[in-house]
Amino acid sequence: MNQITVTGMVLAASPVGEYDRRIVILTKERGKISAFARGARKPNSALVGVTSPFSFGEFTVYEGRTSYTLMSASISSYFQELRLDVEGAYYGFYFLEIANYYAREANDETELLKLLYQTLRALVKPSIPNRLIRRIYELRAVTVNGEGPQVFECVCCRGQDPEMMFSVKRGGLVCGRCKGRFSDARTLSRSTLYTLQYIVSSPIVKLYTFAVKDEVLEELEGIVTDYLAEYLGKSFKSLEILETIVQ
Repeated sequence: MNQITVTGMVLAASPVGEYDRRIVILTKERGKISAFARGARKPNSALVGVTSPFSFGEFTVYEGRTSYTLMSASISSYFQELRLDVEGAYYGFYFLEIANYYAREANDETELLKLLYQTLRALVKPSIPNRLIRRIYELRAVTVNGEGPQVFECVCCRGQDPEMMFSVKRGGLVCGRCKGRFSDARTLSRSTLYTLQYIVSSPIVKLYTFAVKDEVLEELEGIVTDYLAEYLGKSFKSLEILETIVQ
């Protein structure tokens, strides 16, 4: 077996046997990996805290033929604030679930890990509403995965005009000349268009540095909700719980 150290975040943890735990880690070096943490459920184990979801840091693992075994970890952030905030915790669990769904083993998931880390930082030190954090994360996550919408030019003719509309089924903007071809084309305010463009293209470290008016947020929510329903097609348990909390 080879011992390696990876940088990442625990996405999920589940019990195995009487004392062990299986964790899923999103790593910079190996993409998504699963590792067994022997004895992690014993009260005196050094692995008790480091195997909890949201734990971010360096993980030393043994790489076997078919699995990894966690040996130790040095955690730089536990995002403990989320344990004291039920709503914030379920936003966080939802973000972890999305990352777990998209991430792949042996894939370069650096951007997704950076996005998840910066999103949780925004969640525990809210300078913008959680509703906006959610929509930024959702839209940027599908973009990182290569399924984001076209928000800079018409998806049909590649043209631009002052009154661009948005077609979920077509996957992005449609101009005034092409809009008649799509029954689902919806009007889009200029502020909402700028918001979409900023979310999909700005550096991840600058994603959570702006706020929007309520009407822009509502328009953004409608677009992102319908877009995910069309292209993601996945339900998340944590989102179902979250939506009962924030109603």
